[in-house]
Amino acid sequence: MRCLEQFFIIFALFFGTHVLAKLPSTCSQAIVGTSRGWNDSHVQLSLIEKNSQGQWQQVLGPFKGRLGHAGLVLGRGLHKNPAGSTLKREGDGRSPAGIFRIEGLYTTCKIPVKHHPRLPELRVTSADLWVSDVRRPDLYNRHIRLNQPARTAWEKKEQMRLNDHAHSIKLLIGHNRDKPIAGAGSSIFFHIWRRNGAAATAGCTTMSEGNIRAIIARLDPAKKPLYILLPREQYMQLRGPWRLP
Repeated sequence: MRCLEQFFIIFALFFGTHVLAKLPSTCSQAIVGTSRGWNDSHVQLSLIEKNSQGQWQQVLGPFKGRLGHAGLVLGRGLHKNPAGSTLKREGDGRSPAGIFRIEGLYTTCKIPVKHHPRLPELRVTSADLWVSDVRRPDLYNRHIRLNQPARTAWEKKEQMRLNDHAHSIKLLIGHNRDKPIAGAGSSIFFHIWRRNGAAATAGCTTMSEGNIRAIIARLDPAKKPLYILLPREQYMQLRGPWRLP
């Protein structure tokens, strides 16, 4: 990952970061996550919003979260990745870095999650799947609801988790969602952390239940919320060129 870090910085600084990414002007709300490096599974998270003067201000955080156990790697989002970059792959244990849309809410929790009425919520049942099977490129990284509870071995393997508290509140991170590429990483969510933050993830971003509920309660789809995740050094390098908060 050291080679990836060096390549990314050199490309960004000397070959025109303006063509690589730019925070959309329509975005006025974002979750920002920064780690200490590409191989770090710890992240500091904040929710920020534009005020009436168009200036970014922190409204929640900062607070601790966890990432993939192997750290970060560039993902497929709204940003454009430098040619030759190492990218997120299924099963690599890394969280996708970059700029991503924040999409729907998926829940099984008994206590309702307060959220904006325009933020879609799906109550997960035994008929809900999220496909991570690279042999099914037509379904990869997509939600499927069956006409009956999962029954076959394949359906049960792809079934969304039902009786797992950590997955009782899930907020979808839009990695590899536009024309999904099989094997480029699937099922990337914000969800509740395990062991009070002592456990890393397989690629998701986790935090305490209180913090994820607080973030979801403030999210407003009209503000086009995004997730910005980068190592801290790269965030500062790209802050100007990418127009980051």
